[in-house]
Amino acid sequence: MTIIELPKHIKLGAATAAYQIEGAAFEGGRKASIWDTFSHTPGNVRGGDNGDVACDSYHRVEEDIALLRELGVDIYRFSVSWPRILPNGTGDINREGLDYYHRLVDGLLDAGIKPVCTLYHWDLPQSLQDRGGWGNRETIDCFLEYSEVMFKEFRGKIDKWLTINEPWCISFLSNYIGVHAPGNQDLPLALNISHHLLVAHGKAVQKFRELGVEGEIGFCSQYHLERTIQHDKCR
Repeated sequence: MTIIELPKHIKLGAATAAYQIEGAAFEGGRKASIWDTFSHTPGNVRGGDNGDVACDSYHRVEEDIALLRELGVDIYRFSVSWPRILPNGTGDINREGLDYYHRLVDGLLDAGIKPVCTLYHWDLPQSLQDRGGWGNRETIDCFLEYSEVMFKEFRGKIDKWLTINEPWCISFLSNYIGVHAPGNQDLPLALNISHHLLVAHGKAVQKFRELGVEGEIGFCSQYHLERTIQHDKCR
C-alpha cells in the first residue's frame, strides 16, 4: 500500500455537526431543536430519516476520539447542540450537557487533537422557534447568552471558535427555499434573518473580547455551496 505523508506544516482536520452525529436527541436533559421537529414531519426528509440516533456519538465519544487518533487527525471541528446546553434556548443551564462536551474536549486534548468549536450549526432550540426563531430579534440576545456560557465554561480548553455555520443556508435554504429546518418560504423573513445572524455574530465576538478569552473567533461561510445552488437554479 502506498503511504502518502503530508508536509509537516499541513494539519489534517475532520469536522462534524451535533445533530448529524450525536443522537441521544431526548436524553441528558436535551430538548427538541428545529431539526427534530422538521425531520419528524412526514414528507420533509427522504425516507423519514431523523437524528434521534444518528451516529450515536453521544454514547460513543471515547470510541470516536480513538478513531480520530487512528486517522492521524490534528484538528477536529465539532458543533455544540444549543438545546443540550440551554434546553429552552435561554434560562436554566443543563449541566449534563456541558459535562458531555467536557468529556469530548478533554478526550481530544489528551489525544493531541486541537478542538475547534462551532456554536451554532443550525439546531435552534424549538422553544425559540415557537417565539419566531431567528426572525425574532430577541433570539440574538438568547444566542449571546448561550455564547457567554460556552466561552466561560471552556476558556483555557478551546482557543478556536466559530459562531455560526453557513448563515446563507440558515437564511435562505431554511427560510426562503424551505428545504432545511424550519422549512419556511418567505423572502422578507429570510432577509431579516440574514441581518439578525450577522448581528448575533458581531455581538458574540464582542462578548468574546470583553471576557478576554484567549484564542481566535470567526464564522463559517458557504461560498461554493451558494454559487452551486445559484447556478442550478439558473439552468
